[in-house]
Amino acid sequence: MERKASEIGMNRTGIKTSPVHSKEAIEGAEKRGPSSLGDASAIWRVRQEFSREVDNLGSVPPPTPKGMVKTAVVMLKGGRATVFVDKLGQRLGFERTGVRLYESALSKLDVFGTWEGGPSREQLEKIRLDELSHFALVKRTMEKLGADPTALTPAADLQANISEGVPKMLADPRVNLLQSLECLLTAELVDNASWELLIELARELGHSNIAEEFQRALDVEQEHLALVRSWIATGTMLEARVGEEAAGAPA
Repeated sequence: MERKASEIGMNRTGIKTSPVHSKEAIEGAEKRGPSSLGDASAIWRVRQEFSREVDNLGSVPPPTPKGMVKTAVVMLKGGRATVFVDKLGQRLGFERTGVRLYESALSKLDVFGTWEGGPSREQLEKIRLDELSHFALVKRTMEKLGADPTALTPAADLQANISEGVPKMLADPRVNLLQSLECLLTAELVDNASWELLIELARELGHSNIAEEFQRALDVEQEHLALVRSWIATGTMLEARVGEEAAGAPA
């Protein structure tokens, strides 16, 4: 089932679609005038007041009794270990979502098919399993450190809200496989940067074994990123060439 990501159609969102009505709309807005005087400083003050009054975006739970003693003590006092657990919680949630993202991409592949130089089912399935493996890695790490992997940490909550548009668009039936890959590119860029930060934090805390395991995960994620980029490039160029050929074809 072919559905182009970029094609000409009856798009009514632009103002140039109806010059007469757009002129009337502009004239009406000019006659009505602004809804309020001044700039955005009033809403800034309101936002500042709210920021001063509300609590933090959640908290990092205290370590469990079975956790590493050294890490537990540092966490209770605050500091880098607490930040590390917070970021681990963030990565855990993101990797879990990553599994779902690639499941959605597989469903798009079944409907729309692929192209020369595009993703195969085997490649997408491998990445899905990699994401699942990384989820398990972070879960084990949190448990070893005495952290609760079921808790929603502040960083995890933040990341979930920031990136909620990605799974939403992948689930949209109007989005084809090539467009789905652009969603995955957004996720993979964040994923790579986040693993890099986790590795740095692990080394700062003296967890060399954890840092090594995370580096292997980052190496795999870098492969994911390179693949998604190449699939988008080949798919986009192919669509552009097909469009040119269709435009130049005799009627």
